[in-house]
Amino acid sequence: MPTIADSKCVLIIGATAGIGQALARALVDLPSKPKVIVNGRRQERLDELQKEGFETMKFDVNTDRPNLKHFVDTVVGRYPELDTVVFSAAIQNELDFTHPDTLDLDIFMRELNINYISIITMTKFFLSHLIKRAATGQPCFIIPISSILGITPGPWVPTYAATKAALHSFSITLNEQLHGTGVHVMEIMPPLTESELHDHQGKRETLQKVWMPLDEFTKEEMEGLLRGETFIPCGETKEPFDAFESGRVKAVHTMYIERRRHEDNAGDGFRIGVHRL
Repeated sequence: MPTIADSKCVLIIGATAGIGQALARALVDLPSKPKVIVNGRRQERLDELQKEGFETMKFDVNTDRPNLKHFVDTVVGRYPELDTVVFSAAIQNELDFTHPDTLDLDIFMRELNINYISIITMTKFFLSHLIKRAATGQPCFIIPISSILGITPGPWVPTYAATKAALHSFSITLNEQLHGTGVHVMEIMPPLTESELHDHQGKRETLQKVWMPLDEFTKEEMEGLLRGETFIPCGETKEPFDAFESGRVKAVHTMYIERRRHEDNAGDGFRIGVHRL
């Protein structure tokens, strides 16, 4: 089974802090010594990482489709050996729908774009390269980082939870579609983890009493990546994943296999009806 140890060139989108940065440092320490490219929007952080020996690319994913396409083309042009893309960039905002007049829809759209739309868009653009790369025999990987809140949503962060639920569902279905291409999906599902994600909310002092330390999370995350697991629930995420998601993953796989079997038997004219899981 292919694992992250097979990767030779990794791009981490959103690697200037927290989970993404810790993962970058863990990957360069692998015996296989992959090239690790770190992306972010804060130049001072990128400069620090460059001094550590990382390749760096400044880019803000909160942008439109043409700019995302240009970024992907630039990455692939500069690093044709790229075989792994990690999507770590995310933002989180508390939104209270009991006071609708206070809600800023621009904040909502920014969260939606960074946490989900940009990922889907870049996945589409990167896949043209990754599928060709995998056809040469090099295992390739798409690694979305979702959240425990994509399984058990937190009502205080409704749109964040919704984007992570969407990303989790996308990961399940993308894994099914890419079977046999040599491009593998490995979804990382953190619990509440030590990071800067909540700093703008003024919650660090409270949350640090209960969050999973970043070094512990990174250790579990790397263990899953080195086993080549498709779904990597870490810490407290394991319980809700086992309770709610493992069965759903199997049901999706069964449904997709059944659909393909019927299409093979009935030809292109077959259209499957609605399935309820």
